[in-house]
Amino acid sequence: MTAADPRVQLVRDATFVRLGTDGEISGTRGSTPDGLFSQDARHLSRWRLTVDGGAPTALVPATADTDDTAACVLTPEGTRDDPPAYTVFRRQSVTAGTFTEHLSLVSNRPGPVTARLGLTVDADFADLFELRADDRHYAKPGGEHGVQETADGLLLTYRRADWHARTEVVCRPAPDSVDAPEAAPGPTARTFTWHLPLDAHGRADLHLTVRAHPHGRTVPAAAAAAAAAAAERRPNRHEPTTDATDATDDLTLTVERGLADIDLLTIPVPGVDGEDVCVPAAGIPWFLTLFGRDSLLTSYFLLPYRPATAAAVLSALAATQGQRHDVFSGEQPGRIVHETRHGELAHFRQVPYGRYYGAVDATPLFLVLLHAHHEATGDRSLAVRLERHARKAVDWMLTDGGLEKHGYLVYTPDPGGLVNQNWKDSAGAICFRDGTQARGPIAVSEAQGYAYDALLRTARLAEDIWRDEPYARRLRETAARLRDRFTADFWMPEADFPALALDGAGRQVDVLASDAGHLLWSGILDPERSRRVGRRLLEPDFFSGWAIRTLAAGQRPYHPLSYHRGSAWPHDNAVIALGLARQGLTAEVRTVAEGLVAAAAHHGHRLPEVLAGYDRSATAGPVPYPHSCSPQAWAAATPPALRTALEQARR
Repeated sequence: MTAADPRVQLVRDATFVRLGTDGEISGTRGSTPDGLFSQDARHLSRWRLTVDGGAPTALVPATADTDDTAACVLTPEGTRDDPPAYTVFRRQSVTAGTFTEHLSLVSNRPGPVTARLGLTVDADFADLFELRADDRHYAKPGGEHGVQETADGLLLTYRRADWHARTEVVCRPAPDSVDAPEAAPGPTARTFTWHLPLDAHGRADLHLTVRAHPHGRTVPAAAAAAAAAAAERRPNRHEPTTDATDATDDLTLTVERGLADIDLLTIPVPGVDGEDVCVPAAGIPWFLTLFGRDSLLTSYFLLPYRPATAAAVLSALAATQGQRHDVFSGEQPGRIVHETRHGELAHFRQVPYGRYYGAVDATPLFLVLLHAHHEATGDRSLAVRLERHARKAVDWMLTDGGLEKHGYLVYTPDPGGLVNQNWKDSAGAICFRDGTQARGPIAVSEAQGYAYDALLRTARLAEDIWRDEPYARRLRETAARLRDRFTADFWMPEADFPALALDGAGRQVDVLASDAGHLLWSGILDPERSRRVGRRLLEPDFFSGWAIRTLAAGQRPYHPLSYHRGSAWPHDNAVIALGLARQGLTAEVRTVAEGLVAAAAHHGHRLPEVLAGYDRSATAGPVPYPHSCSPQAWAAATPPALRTALEQARR
């Protein structure tokens, strides 16, 4: 959650709920929707409590006690001379596919009283893509909502053709009555009513359980597996190895918060052998699902801490690797998936994201991680098991990816999906200095670096494990030619800096962007140019004092509150920090790490997905980006990556 968002967010076991500060759900849409969410659908869109016929007063607003539990204190209206007859202690929590609430009513009177409680409940089963504030509307022909009263609650249903989802509400004790409210927010909304007797200074308890039953996959069993896997990992955290000896220094606390967030985001998905593996989802609220690029970089950052995460991600992505050509989803043989979705709109192909392949960089990053896992662990078995998938990924880079035809990895903007298919995937992010969006086929700089690194790393796997020296030689030669072309085509002598991209006409996209820092990590630039770029990224127009901005300030497209044109992303800075360490720029690594750790300290040691690009001198703390996901996987994995960079820089 961002500092500007007052809602309370609870998450556990592939399920999350967003609540108002009084513990309510009102069915909001837009950038901060509330509700109970599972498998890309909202299973609870209304949850409104009344006490004695009116809205309660929050004496203590809802706050999260832990990542999965929140509490607040409510009362009926009262005055100084007629204080409330009773107090409601409200406690709410979430776990695998389940939201629970415990209401404890405590009488404040010396004689008996009766508390009258009402709870209005509804589920709209909205797909996450319907809830976004992007002015898109989706037809749902034949969709039918239903409601059925049960002995102890309610069953809310939604059916459309072969799509069927349910939400079950169980009350203990059962309500005295169930009615359709007069001002119903929807045809399936119902209001439970209880009349609970309270003895003198006595107490009554009400227990409510909401169970989400999404279409297809059974949430509780699958998510329980993810929870168990996360629990097994917790005792194996990497011990601090920084210069600091205080176990509570800010970097240590930020690393610990990040690893805890990775646990929160862990979800089960099918692996290459058909068995579930547990991987980090990209983030909440919009991305509680497998993302190729995000999961690959996250698990790369975690390699010194949790190498099993990389193995799981590689297995999951091998299981979803492209097999055919499909223009709608961008699938191509050998291509690594960008995004997977389980919602209604993906099921009926109203959005292309069921399995969407619109990423130019996930495929080379898959190869980078496969070798890095072997390098970090010494384990040969994964590289042996995924050899076929790795070779197909190389084939994609050479063919559909564009290396043979264009000389570079390229993408063509997808009007039905993503206009830009690198990590800066918002519209307008790949732009010239005048702000004009580049036209395709677009070759972004960092993807060429990933491709170069992927070719060299896969050559080492071919030589050392697959015993195929001719293949290894071919890959090394391809990498060398790519590096030579890259320097000639991307380097801008006047700026002494690489271009962000080449457009379809081969023109340099000349805006100064943080992507250049990724080239230090991949090694495609020569050492001297790399060091000059690294130092340039720490100059004031790039470095805000908190982090390196996505675009240098002062350029026409720069906007500190944009998604990719002036904001600052922790994961982007983590890649850059690893590149700075590789190039021996120790002071610069320390500067980046200090800024990010200081920023995290203002957010409970949790780094958000993205920060606004304002200078550190402007405010006492970092300005939050208004639509940032939190927790978010590669932001959570950034602190471990910073520690790794600091360790490497000292060697």
